Amino acid sequence: MVEGSGFQLGVVGSLALSVASSVAIVICNKALMSSLGFPFATTLTSWHLMVTFCTLHVAQRLHFFEPKAIDGRTIVLFGFLNGTSIGLLNLSLGFNSIGFYQMTKLAIIPFTVMLETVFLNKKFSRSIKISLLILLLGVGIASITDLKLNLLGSILSLLAIATTCVGQIMTNTIQKKLKVSSTQLLYQSSPYQAAILFATGPFVDKCLTNKNVFSHSYSSVVVGFIIMSCLIAVSVNFSTFLVIGTTSPVTYQVLGHLKTCLVLSFGYTLLHDPFTTRNIIGILVAIFGMALYSYFCVHESKKKLLANALPVSQSQMKDEEFPLLGSNDKENNEAKKANGVLSANKNSLA
Repeated sequence: MVEGSGFQLGVVGSLALSVASSVAIVICNKALMSSLGFPFATTLTSWHLMVTFCTLHVAQRLHFFEPKAIDGRTIVLFGFLNGTSIGLLNLSLGFNSIGFYQMTKLAIIPFTVMLETVFLNKKFSRSIKISLLILLLGVGIASITDLKLNLLGSILSLLAIATTCVGQIMTNTIQKKLKVSSTQLLYQSSPYQAAILFATGPFVDKCLTNKNVFSHSYSSVVVGFIIMSCLIAVSVNFSTFLVIGTTSPVTYQVLGHLKTCLVLSFGYTLLHDPFTTRNIIGILVAIFGMALYSYFCVHESKKKLLANALPVSQSQMKDEEFPLLGSNDKENNEAKKANGVLSANKNSLA
């Protein structure tokens, strides 16, 4: 029971850290890009990952955690896949309307469910599927404003969905199959993620903004916000791997939509963004869907624990209800053996 409660506290802590750090970095990046005119999102993400690796390297040198060797091909593929998904999501945002980009993010959950069902034989109950449907409906109402389709944008969105889903499933699978922690996996993979974004980031940002990151004017305020964004990103990257490793890719996506609702709320409260009745209704529906998902997940996990514990508890109850049966059986067996020895002796004497 103590281990179970400790694990639950760890999960709650990782979820809270993920939400807090993600909302903080969205607000910081919005100020950096909208107010200060720094639009280079992909290049900024590469800096995030490099600062994350440097921070973890220092932590490892100070013995805060022990590094664990992971198969080279696996970690390189994983790192490049995650880096590619980030670049594709940014390209999808650049070549699609905001409404279609939000649809792309919503499609990640059903696509993840499909992949886990087909390839990992994971079962999702009807209750879980209904709660996810309500959640997606609410987020869609709150965030989708327009849907403009184009061929290139649609292809980029499909590639972004595929790479994101596979990358998040791999994050969960690698941690569980290879027995590595979220910190160890992030430490091993972040250099490869940073490398592919370092190489492609300026090109992607050039396509999206028609501006060159190297010729941008860097004021002290811009540099300060970039440093702040990189420091917050360490917490974001760490909590992402932690949440996916302790829960599941689907739960992480559900948490991501909670962040969307919180960002919309904070945008209205702090930044005075326009907020309509449709946004309010959508957020309330999404929160209801999240509550249902959380309830059904907890309920089903308890049922599994009870089902696993039942055979053990039943055998213990038998021992407790009839504690003398075992000793009586032993005494009877010993008596039978003794009688057998005595009768054998008698026969031999006769």
